Amino acid sequence: MYAIVEVKGKQYKVEKGQNILIEYLGEDAKESPEIKILLLKKDDETVVVGTPYVENVKVNSKIAESLKGDKVIIGKHKRRKDYRRKTGHRHKYHKITIEDIIV
Repeated sequence: MYAIVEVKGKQYKVEKGQNILIEYLGEDAKESPEIKILLLKKDDETVVVGTPYVENVKVNSKIAESLKGDKVIIGKHKRRKDYRRKTGHRHKYHKITIEDIIV
């Protein structure tokens, strides 16, 4: 069984026991967030497609760890003006484990 869920505007295909990287949920994120926005659910024999979302189904998950992605370098310059700036950042992510898909 798998499901397609939406978390912070991005869609993920998830199965029970799978680890996925999602966008950072904030400092006050719960230890085990419930994902309630479900777009599709597929069992062995049935497929349920939401219009736009599937009702009465939720996905239980657990935050395994919080981590940072690779560094992104941003360079700016204006030609012939002696203007150069080099900045960068690292995106924050949550690694979550899908525990169960509940109907």
